[in-house]
Amino acid sequence: MEVFLRSLADPGFQQGVSVDVGIHQTTVSKIIDKVSRAICSKKKYWIKFPTTDDMFNIAKNEWAVHHAVPNVIGAIDCTHVQILKPFVHGDEYINRKGVASINVQATCDSREMFTSVDATWPGSGF
Repeated sequence: MEVFLRSLADPGFQQGVSVDVGIHQTTVSKIIDKVSRAICSKKKYWIKFPTTDDMFNIAKNEWAVHHAVPNVIGAIDCTHVQILKPFVHGDEYINRKGVASINVQATCDSREMFTSVDATWPGSGF
């Protein structure tokens, strides 16, 4: 778990994590994959989005009370996670900075809990 959490603090740079923790980069990659898959297997229990009018109203109220932001049900942000360039369609993953990446989009609620995550888009945005 330490390796996974350390990689979240420095996303996309597995080599740095491997040096810091003292293990091979391949091992870091395997740990990240294994923990990510375990978390994703629980997503239907942990990640929820408002589906009824009552839930939308509760979400809007929480944002207004906790953050003084009216009429909001969630926050959204994106980031690029650096990867090795894939052999198939590799050019689609080259982002505007010239490195291969996956574009990750996430939303959260007023308690800063994830409500959705999408990591299926190549870094170029096409």
